[in-house]
Amino acid sequence: MNMNWIEIGDISDIPLRGARCVKTPQGKIAVFRTAENEVFAIEDHCPHKGGPLSQGIVHGAAVTCPLHNWVISLETGKALGADEGSVRTIPVRNEDGVLSIRLDSLMMAAE
Repeated sequence: MNMNWIEIGDISDIPLRGARCVKTPQGKIAVFRTAENEVFAIEDHCPHKGGPLSQGIVHGAAVTCPLHNWVISLETGKALGADEGSVRTIPVRNEDGVLSIRLDSLMMAAE
């Protein structure tokens, strides 16, 4: 399988406990940076009503949707607590501060 790693910028482009949105042919991807300097990438829409997760509040390894306060795990993409639903997680790598996402996983999920 071809590993389609696409460079998306530098870790310093994303504030601690913040996010940035990356547009791909398969949709928007939210890339998050936690307070611990970990980086995660998930689809940028809440499984509840499609809210923009990239505009949510990052806490620990989770994000709270700005629309209806659903909490989504950045590690698994699953809704936490009593809520049910999930978004796809996207492989992301950090090589000396340069961030890349792997688009082959999006291609497979979109088929």
